[in-house]
Amino acid sequence: MYTHAAAVLYKCCDHSKQISHSLFPPYNFFYLCSLLNRDSKMGAKRHPIILLFFLTVTVVMITGKAKGEYGSPEQCDLFTGTWVVDESYPLYKPATCPFIEREFRCVANGRPDLIYTHYRWKPLSCNLLRFDGEDFLERMRGKSIMFVGDSLSRNQWQSMTCLLHSAVPNSNYTVARVGDVSIFTFTEYEVKVMLDRNVYLVDVVREDIGRVLKLDSIEGSKLWNGIDMLIFNTWHWWYRRGPTQPWDYIEVGGEVMKDMDRMKAFEKALITWAAWVDANIDPTKVKVFFQGISPSHYNGTLWNEPTAKSCIREKTPVAGSTYPGGLPPAVGVLKSVLSTIKKPVTLLDITTLSLLRKDGHPSIYGLFGLKGMDCSHWCLSGVPDTWNEILYNLI
Repeated sequence: MYTHAAAVLYKCCDHSKQISHSLFPPYNFFYLCSLLNRDSKMGAKRHPIILLFFLTVTVVMITGKAKGEYGSPEQCDLFTGTWVVDESYPLYKPATCPFIEREFRCVANGRPDLIYTHYRWKPLSCNLLRFDGEDFLERMRGKSIMFVGDSLSRNQWQSMTCLLHSAVPNSNYTVARVGDVSIFTFTEYEVKVMLDRNVYLVDVVREDIGRVLKLDSIEGSKLWNGIDMLIFNTWHWWYRRGPTQPWDYIEVGGEVMKDMDRMKAFEKALITWAAWVDANIDPTKVKVFFQGISPSHYNGTLWNEPTAKSCIREKTPVAGSTYPGGLPPAVGVLKSVLSTIKKPVTLLDITTLSLLRKDGHPSIYGLFGLKGMDCSHWCLSGVPDTWNEILYNLI
């Protein structure tokens, strides 16, 4: 009886070395393996009843994991949780990532406090696997990843390149730009991490009357063909007006107009994008994500600080797992459109966890310094690293 049980467990112990440790509960399986190894060296035999008990527990736990139970990403709500201080964070230091753009380099721009870099996102019902850049590169070997969207996509793209570079600092890389597409290639792994600057996802076309935002047209999607993983985002440019608005007219359903309800325009563009996904994505070859709505912090009333008019001097997150001001309306519009898509699209529902991080923006430590107040983008290292850590847990 002992011999058979021990043989099975020894085999499991050997096999476990080839499997991600996250699959096994460390408080029983690896402890048992250590006991068996010690016994084998000492010539001792542990009681067969104990062995069988541990074997049963181990099989049940492994089976539960395989079914998506026990807090695995398949069953766990990764987006409901709290921010906790963890001195092992950040996952990289900005100084070790030389290609971070100036607007995200808060420390180099003079931000004196660093506590904002030491927060880790903790879901209420499970734990996130810590981002493992080398594992990510191995999984994506020979493949391409593209972030598509506005400067918040650029924020996440830069975070991803820093996370990966810090994991393999001696691995060669190249950076190139072709038109609106930046390409960061880890040559040893043949992995391309790309950014397509496309703030509306649909097209802006220059015509005789001027620049036309075409809500039914998505010709820019040609750049997305052949990409293995796509992470989309659009929102922050939809309410721009004046000199920074990059269009003069809107066209929808064959009708050209000077303007329209911006939320309706946002929804129509998402519907056009959703139709493209259903018509063009082969889910056996391509993974599609939507980044979600990244929030801004310019109104302290929303986080119970009515005197705050921006994010300056904010040093800690909002406590708890809910945001006093609630979700922006765009979240409901986005989720409504996503629910109509037939092909699998995973929402990186980062809005609430980011709303809690009023402390994570550059404020005056961004691109324009004291002349600007940036409470829309995020410092790096910082909140976008968590977006990518969740992405890592979902692939």
